[in-house]
Amino acid sequence: MKSIVLAEKPSVGRDLAKVLNCHSRSNGFIEGKDYIVTWALGHLVTLAEPADYEKKWGHWNLDYLPMLPEKMKLKTIRKTSKQLQVIKKLFKRDDINELIIATDAGREGELVARWIMKKAGWKKKPVKRLWISSQTNKAILAGFRNLKPAKLYEPLFKAAVCRAEADWIIGLNVTRTLTCKFNAQLNAGRVQTPTLAMITERENNIQNFTPKSYSTIKVDFGNYFGNWQNESGSTRIFAPNKANEIVKQLEGKTGIISVLEEENKKELPPLAYDLTELQRDANRKFGFSAKHTLSVLQNLYERHKIVTYPRTDSRYITSDMVETLPTRLKQLNFGTYQNLVKPLLSKPLQTTKRLVNDAKVSDHHAIIPTEQRADLNILSTDEKRLFDLIALRFIAVLYPDYTFKSLKLITRVENHNFISRGKSTINNGWRTVTNLISELDTDEEKIIDQPLKNLKKGDKFKIIKCHLKVGKTNPPANYTEATLLSAMENPGKFIDDQKLRISIKAGGLGTPATRADIIEKLVRAHYIIREGKSIKPTQKAFELIRLVPENLKSAELTAKWELKLSEIATQKYADNKFMTEIRQSTIEMVNGIKANETKYIPPNLLKQKCPLCGKQLQQLGSKIICSNRHCEYEQNKSKKPGLRTGRMNKKEYGMNKHLLHKYGKDEKKDSAETFGDLFDL
Repeated sequence: MKSIVLAEKPSVGRDLAKVLNCHSRSNGFIEGKDYIVTWALGHLVTLAEPADYEKKWGHWNLDYLPMLPEKMKLKTIRKTSKQLQVIKKLFKRDDINELIIATDAGREGELVARWIMKKAGWKKKPVKRLWISSQTNKAILAGFRNLKPAKLYEPLFKAAVCRAEADWIIGLNVTRTLTCKFNAQLNAGRVQTPTLAMITERENNIQNFTPKSYSTIKVDFGNYFGNWQNESGSTRIFAPNKANEIVKQLEGKTGIISVLEEENKKELPPLAYDLTELQRDANRKFGFSAKHTLSVLQNLYERHKIVTYPRTDSRYITSDMVETLPTRLKQLNFGTYQNLVKPLLSKPLQTTKRLVNDAKVSDHHAIIPTEQRADLNILSTDEKRLFDLIALRFIAVLYPDYTFKSLKLITRVENHNFISRGKSTINNGWRTVTNLISELDTDEEKIIDQPLKNLKKGDKFKIIKCHLKVGKTNPPANYTEATLLSAMENPGKFIDDQKLRISIKAGGLGTPATRADIIEKLVRAHYIIREGKSIKPTQKAFELIRLVPENLKSAELTAKWELKLSEIATQKYADNKFMTEIRQSTIEMVNGIKANETKYIPPNLLKQKCPLCGKQLQQLGSKIICSNRHCEYEQNKSKKPGLRTGRMNKKEYGMNKHLLHKYGKDEKKDSAETFGDLFDL
């Protein structure tokens, strides 16, 4: 008898087959003496479309909303249906007595496998789970020696189902209601809408910002400089003419050191990377989008097998991994890493809870190098850059603390205080590593460290010169992908309720694995644009946020949902209770939109009229489309004018059919029509 192994992708399936000695290749699977390895192609099964439940739901009509099926159905994805048929036939083979789920070890991987099992008709037992965090041969063999009962992961599957069904119910209903009510292509979702609300709010703050003039005073005492500060510690003077008055008071005066504080301090090593922190750093240092970082990281994990599982929200490792750390370091003992690794390998490693913490590892541990040596010669430029970040961070985490002597001086002149700071390194520690990749801090308000030697309390110094500088306050900066990811990860600062703010620290908007997709969806739907590293909202974004239900654009509501999904996965919250709440929220939101008397103002209207219906055309990115939702005219800079026929009903198609010969035909479906593109993960 044989075990059938279900992987998520063909590439992973081939890796598993090689380790399991499966060499007989067939269409859609690889067979060996003890195992048959097959695979999905991502999702093979998805939730059914509205028209699969009721015929009338195939039409976008306000009267048919909300759509709330009593029980959600599954359907086969047409373009990958052949592979599902392969799996279905394998499931029926008499020589198969066991299924091993080997899809990605996470919430979505569990969903991929279980939906395939259901649709392909798996009825045999037992079912086991392969749960690994790296794709090296060693990790795969260890995982197969330690297979888990699949039953242990049923709560994770329930959470995944709730996420998918909630996205269907909320995403499709709210999107259709907005679109039908305001006759415009508007889509919304439980994660993308509050994310967009944060972006538009930031833009409003920037546009409404009124700069204020201020002055700063820096005094040269000969041996050192001092910065004027008030009693609250601010170095800025906003009162008109006050700075000039202070400078006049200081002329020819002598200061006395009234405070001298010396203290030995330390800075702990940085935490290892999780996905979000790595995406932030890659955006700051290299300008990578979150999506690009994840794509490159997936290559390092699957193809090159030199980093561990990417889609993790943990920055720690488990205690059973400590024994593997020397091996991982030895595999980095080359090139630019060699001099950094040698001191660690020369003596027993010292680990702390800063790195090893079982309680803070959920599905997967932090992203670290594997026990396989990297061949940098076969990596692309971006792969090298990203691996360098991961390798240097891993080394830095194992280095000792950075220790230094901190000195703070306050020099009193008349009734004014001038602060000076100094720092001298005792042990460079982990900064020996990060200095290779760190960037300069350019904060204009930072009091710069300077040499402060042979000084003591009571010393007097005459003022040599006063430097008066005039500046203006700056508006908040536009979000970059780095800062937006931070805001999505920690939306608590947008929430007033203290209890809720604390409770959602485990939640956030989306998950580390899906935040990049959310940002890309907002770009594709013309809600945001990239200008260099900055992310800016379009006028369409402001219109959507003006029209969407208040609670849907709230980080508070969305973070609650994500937190509950995590609790479902750990059996702390009932899945049926969650879905009841989702349905009730959907009814309220749909009814609220229907009752909304606000008028929609199409953004970026042009003077030209549509050649099909006579309505005004509008510019959306590189496309020019008709502002009338029922008209299918589209003009792209790179293509001839044409028709978007994907969303036409029979009547509309018949009306426009005579124009197809003239303008050509584009069969691609409108993204707002299909559930797959509304999957607000």
